[in-house]
Amino acid sequence: MDAARDRLAAIRAEVARQGHALLDAGPVAPGFAASFEDLALDTHMGDGGRYRLRRHATFAAAPGEAGIARQPHRPHRQALMHNRLNGDVDRWFEPVLPEVEPALAPILAFCRDLADGLQPAPASWEIEVHQFRILGQAGAPGLPTPEGVHRDGVDLVFIMLVGRRNVTGGRTLIQDAAGRMLAEVELAEPGQAMVLDDHRIRHGVTPIAPRDAGVAATRDVLVVTLSRTPSPNPLPL
Repeated sequence: MDAARDRLAAIRAEVARQGHALLDAGPVAPGFAASFEDLALDTHMGDGGRYRLRRHATFAAAPGEAGIARQPHRPHRQALMHNRLNGDVDRWFEPVLPEVEPALAPILAFCRDLADGLQPAPASWEIEVHQFRILGQAGAPGLPTPEGVHRDGVDLVFIMLVGRRNVTGGRTLIQDAAGRMLAEVELAEPGQAMVLDDHRIRHGVTPIAPRDAGVAATRDVLVVTLSRTPSPNPLPL
């Protein structure tokens, strides 16, 4: 437990100092990785692309050590200022499957505890979960962030690589609010993750393409976003 607390404290300090942190790879439950084989086509792509599969769910976390509860299924919506391609639209996606929740539980608890530690006091959180698979074909790259480098319009963003097969590209670009490049990171190992203060950091991912042109490239990523409820104020970092 002491090691876990020390790790969490170190990550908080890094986020407080620079607005982002890269986390070492941890274990990914085999059943969780397998669930990315059963995602549904994202039919809301403003560019007409058919290279993104996903599932979505919303959870609520009460202050402190109270539980994290799944909420009724609802659409995902981002403001146009944050998503120039698909903003100001209610986007309904297939729900995250219930059998995935046990694997999600420790990840959501970690995200909630991390975010709480960046506040003057524990907060209530709206947590959105997105399972993504990006497909890249020869001559038809997959775009992990077709909206470009962006903010999500939340407080904290957690991004974890779940799987990466036959991929070139897929490097994460990290910029400050003024658009200055701070880092370029490749999440290469399953379980490797990053945390971003969405008020201070913009992020995007370069297109993916297959190394072997005869086989599709796939990049599977879990994204968890946290927003203070009611309406969030900037994190005091």
